[in-house]
Amino acid sequence: MRCDYLERDLCRSCTLLHLPYDTQVARKEAAVRGLLAPLALPAEVWLPPVVSPDSRFRNKAKMVVGGTVAEPVLGIQSIEGPPGQVTDLTRCPLHDPAIENALPELRRFVTTAALTPYDVASRRGELKYVLVTASPEGDLMVRLVLRSREAEVRIRKHLPALLASLPTIAVVSLNIHPQHAAVLEGPEEIVLHGATLTMTVDGLPLHLRPRSFFQTNTAVATALYRHATDWLAELRPRTLWDLYCGVGGFALHAATALPDLDVLGVEVSPEAVASAERTARDLGLDRATFRADDAGAVALGDPARAPDVVVVNPPRRGIGPDLAGWLETSRAEHVLYSSCNAASLARDLTAMPSLRVERAQVLDMFPHTDHYEVLVLLSRERR
Repeated sequence: MRCDYLERDLCRSCTLLHLPYDTQVARKEAAVRGLLAPLALPAEVWLPPVVSPDSRFRNKAKMVVGGTVAEPVLGIQSIEGPPGQVTDLTRCPLHDPAIENALPELRRFVTTAALTPYDVASRRGELKYVLVTASPEGDLMVRLVLRSREAEVRIRKHLPALLASLPTIAVVSLNIHPQHAAVLEGPEEIVLHGATLTMTVDGLPLHLRPRSFFQTNTAVATALYRHATDWLAELRPRTLWDLYCGVGGFALHAATALPDLDVLGVEVSPEAVASAERTARDLGLDRATFRADDAGAVALGDPARAPDVVVVNPPRRGIGPDLAGWLETSRAEHVLYSSCNAASLARDLTAMPSLRVERAQVLDMFPHTDHYEVLVLLSRERR
């Protein structure tokens, strides 16, 4: 893949783009194996890595807004120049084509609705980010991150024209982020159009609400859920908990493949839980239930009440010593661990010595960077 932004030193996000793609994947697998080396895993547990398309794989764009109302810029904070200067990134070759095609119209909407770009240096202005997510079918979710609700009336007034020019938009929302802070979004979401974006993954229609997490790379996410489901189908468990379940990717795929399986998904985000519950209703999965709660708080009870299988897909910090210790002493026969950070994965696995690694696989969720996903199946050793 060629990138004009990298060649002109305007963006340095794709730090491995100078390497052939197969070299990138081999480098990531070597890094993961190295971090897990203290566990002395047999060579046969490692399955071939899952590769990605090398371009057009990103299903979401997080565009900083700069410039002026008359000439807005959508992109990234400039590498050089004054604080708050934004470099145009509307033709990034990583983005899904539906996103790239929509960005010029969204830029025009900034002018039409008179949305003043937020200036970091002066802490003035309204529009901080334009966030766009694309489904495999090309439908879009558009979120405008604003400092206040000052522009809401104007946005509502001009929204019908935007929807007419971009009929693939399924959801439009405003996120209110009043603080001057290096975080992407604030706590308040105002949905102006639609409700959910349907992300069809391996034939399963997952519903995505504005504040719900979803994997960045749909093709590799599909492989992740498919492989996990295949591994679970071989185990044929009766009960399963999906902790940090998001919109229910692992839980719903497992419930679909194993109709007699009792599934509980736990996720701290009520929006994500509502998304998972809608998919379960649509598919008639009566034995799949979801709870908006902290994964650790739900799990850290009597270890004897643990299910047959626990799926964990935590943030980069991992599951931590408390949950790892609970899993170590629980009756769960298997743990399926999906991690984006092999360092925290190694710490967690070390805290669960009675759970043996049966399979491990690196998935290249983030080409051209050092980031990855790794899926590990653990089985309890019987002495």
